[in-house]
Amino acid sequence: MKIHIAHSPDSDDAFMFYAINTKKIDTKGYEFIDVLSDIETLNKEALKGRYEVSAISIHAFPLVADKYALLSSGASMGDNYGPIVVSKEDIKPEDLINKKIAVPGLLTSAFLALSLFLGTKDFNYEVMPFDKIIDAVKEGKVDAGLIIHEGQLTYKDEGLKEVIDLGKWWYEKTDGLPLPLGGNVIRKDLGEKVMKEISEILKESIKYSLTHREEAVDYALKFARGMNKEKADKFIGMYVNDLTVDYGERGKKAIEIFLKEAYEKGLIENLPKIEFV
Repeated sequence: MKIHIAHSPDSDDAFMFYAINTKKIDTKGYEFIDVLSDIETLNKEALKGRYEVSAISIHAFPLVADKYALLSSGASMGDNYGPIVVSKEDIKPEDLINKKIAVPGLLTSAFLALSLFLGTKDFNYEVMPFDKIIDAVKEGKVDAGLIIHEGQLTYKDEGLKEVIDLGKWWYEKTDGLPLPLGGNVIRKDLGEKVMKEISEILKESIKYSLTHREEAVDYALKFARGMNKEKADKFIGMYVNDLTVDYGERGKKAIEIFLKEAYEKGLIENLPKIEFV
């Protein structure tokens, strides 16, 4: 049985699926096919139910909960760190509401976190590919940029300044919860047996990489977009860890509060029952 796994072309996702793609673990007769695309595109494809397994933004989950369940492993969570708003000039966080901000997509969890911070999604933003945002800020096309992925580790090298780290803000606001960013979902029409088997395989893949870190990081470097091994390893450690192996009660609580607060503030239209496989 062929199972498409759609995910971002990033070092952390490559690290997660290393053992599957290099057949280091038993895949129980399933043929896994990698599909690489940026997260906002994956969010939109999930609306159509296109792939059997996909990385999506937690922000997008309420829109696809009729088709997909959340896998208990594969989460990307910012544990006292996360998407960062950066600028060329000094800007106070409270002044962002009056600035033009580049954002990486309206369904990203980074956009939802920024909307929660600002108290509205009706602020002055411009959507652009995540890897174009730093240049747009440097060139003065926007006042600030909301950066995700490896930009969180490289923006200082580009001469930019932190306005606010939304992961730190959320951690302090919620008394120590991680900021839910991405998760893996699986299509419900596969049936319970297949869903559980695939969940176990993906979990084993993540655990294999964590226990064979050196070789898995070397593999993931192909997707590190210019980061050296030290920075790539740090980035992978930020987003592939114990919370990635399993959300646990802390991770599940974080998702529930993130979406509940967004719903209560009118930032998302429905609050689904959250199922984990």
